[in-house]
Amino acid sequence: MSTDLTLRGPERRRRERRQRAFVALAAAATFLPLAALAVLVGDVLVDGLGRLGWDFLTGFPSRHWDKAGILPALAGSAALMVLTAAFALPLGVGAAVYLEEYAEDTRLNRLIELNIANLAGVPSVIYGLLGLGVFVRALGLGRSLVAGAATLALLVLPIVILSAREALRTVPDSLREAALALGCTRHVTTWRVVLPQALPGVLTGAILAISRAIGETAPLVVVGALTYITFLPDGLDAPFTALPIQIFNWVGRPQKGFATDAAAAILVLLGTLLALNAGAILLRDRMERRRRP
Repeated sequence: MSTDLTLRGPERRRRERRQRAFVALAAAATFLPLAALAVLVGDVLVDGLGRLGWDFLTGFPSRHWDKAGILPALAGSAALMVLTAAFALPLGVGAAVYLEEYAEDTRLNRLIELNIANLAGVPSVIYGLLGLGVFVRALGLGRSLVAGAATLALLVLPIVILSAREALRTVPDSLREAALALGCTRHVTTWRVVLPQALPGVLTGAILAISRAIGETAPLVVVGALTYITFLPDGLDAPFTALPIQIFNWVGRPQKGFATDAAAAILVLLGTLLALNAGAILLRDRMERRRRP
């Protein structure tokens, strides 16, 4: 079989053209979505940057677009993220530790792993319907903050489990074997050796999962988040709203000024997401530097 070193003439030129065409297609696949994203973000910046201000961040919604604010939506999103993390992280990390460190290779465990991977790709509105049926109606939580957080926790739980398992797999088996050889129990080895080594990856996956939850709209609409609220949530059973719901409400208003409010709220949401992602990267890098000898 001929190789690139022995090719001559037309055949070599054809292969070079194919290679250049493939590189061009790969570059286009990379830069075209980035260009589209830059156009969208630029359009939102032009529309909403002038609306941003302290009054907008600390104000309450209003029927007048120039007096409307996002404080209840910000408070609702913050409360949702705290509760979602409190529900999803212990369950997700615990399930990952069991499946990776303790579970045997049985048919049942393989079925569980397959279903977890499949659940990560389920549309978010399905989780909203599940939350409506289980938390809102069956458990009697109503259209409350805790019901919305529990629904979002179900949404991100498969992502937390998968990312935590990947982080645990990066820990060398030699560390486990060394701890066991020194007389540590399986529990102590997992708690004192494996988890500290996997912690940067676990936290990064958790933060990215929460970042996904903060931008979800469909599950919150289904479980009954309010689109217009002029007070802050004062308890777990309180009605609530969130930034995506507020944006959804303003986009549907006929007055053009509310589109400007929606663009400004989108900028706040994007800034929050970028801050969470940057925090995940910085946290991972800092903990990895500390882990190095």
